[in-house]
Amino acid sequence: MSRPYKKLMNTSKVGHFPPSKRFGLLVHGVIVLLLAGTSTWGFWNLTRASVGPTFVNFLLIGLIAFVPIPFFGYRAYALLRADYYIDRDSLAMLWGLRVEDIPLTDIEWVRPASDLSNPLSLPRFRLPGAVLGTRRHPDVGLVEFIASDAKNLILVATSKRVFAISPRDAASLVRTFARATEMGSLSPAEPVSVYPSFIVTQAWQNSLARFLWMSGLALNVGLIVWVGVLIPTLNQIPFGFDAFGAPNDPTPSSRLILLPLLSMLLFISGLVTGLYYYRWDKTRPLAVILWISSAVSALLFLMAALFLVTTPI
Repeated sequence: MSRPYKKLMNTSKVGHFPPSKRFGLLVHGVIVLLLAGTSTWGFWNLTRASVGPTFVNFLLIGLIAFVPIPFFGYRAYALLRADYYIDRDSLAMLWGLRVEDIPLTDIEWVRPASDLSNPLSLPRFRLPGAVLGTRRHPDVGLVEFIASDAKNLILVATSKRVFAISPRDAASLVRTFARATEMGSLSPAEPVSVYPSFIVTQAWQNSLARFLWMSGLALNVGLIVWVGVLIPTLNQIPFGFDAFGAPNDPTPSSRLILLPLLSMLLFISGLVTGLYYYRWDKTRPLAVILWISSAVSALLFLMAALFLVTTPI
């Protein structure tokens, strides 16, 4: 377990300086709800449309609205979990799966961004609560933003790069840093730098995880292609069964598209949730169980599609 997580377990001796979160969480929540509503509307109308241009339009609307949801959902989660911690040994920045723990001996200076003679350029794509990315500054070099607000940015300089952070109480963080450096380090700290991509790379090196990912993806892609071929060739299908096992009234074959969509949604949810639990050794078995469930659910959806199209009306 890395130092930032140890700090979270014992915050009584740690300076705690969270960023502003409320407005950013509200913005991201509204975006996710709008996208989810649009995607649901598109897929719902898709199941009622006949095969043709209208069917394709609703499919595109549903897919285009759905694709950004994990991105904005993760950013909302990252902001909710975001924090900055400082003690006599190091300064830690936590932002979702991004962790940066810098020994105080590696920090060259800490100052407000407003002190720069040349204004600091902000990341091109930013939202309230997510000022993230890197930009190059002519005076200080590469700057990585791990902030929620472009106002009152604090720069933390190391020999490799400069970090731009946005604690709610910026002045107090600067004072705490000065006091911690005067007091000196209690024990040598090791630098920690973890990116979300590192978790994916680490899990990909596991042969079982790699097999489950590829199997689930292959099953879902195969289901999408097969259903896409079947829909134009079928007029109606019995979508569901009553309490006695008899087929319900026939419905348009376009409703078959719900099976691969639900299957892919479950696969992606299981993949992302598994990556979250894969970060810790003690919860890695749970991650593997989630990935097995995702692959098995894709197989079950494939069997359900076969059962529906072969059931006599």
